Amino acid sequence: MPTIKVPPVLRPQTAGEAEVTVGGSTVGGALTALAERFPETRDQLFSPEGELNRYVNVYLNDEDVRVLDGLDTTAGDSDTVVILPAMAGG
Repeated sequence: MPTIKVPPVLRPQTAGEAEVTVGGSTVGGALTALAERFPETRDQLFSPEGELNRYVNVYLNDEDVRVLDGLDTTAGDSDTVVILPAMAGG
């Protein structure tokens, strides 16, 4: 089961947990499992169509999943999924 590193901005929705071990054999499956366990994270992560929100960056073991297979990227027991919300401002 992959481990998801939860950014500080989402920790209030995950009962303060910084890392969560979830089921799923893909990055998308792991993120869906996180959203099922902590429903308040769903709108932060996914669009109404079920796609990853464009302002959310996701990495699998330090590789941006956008250059891999996106949400279909395979995630195994020893893998770490990192959620990094995009920052804006100036």
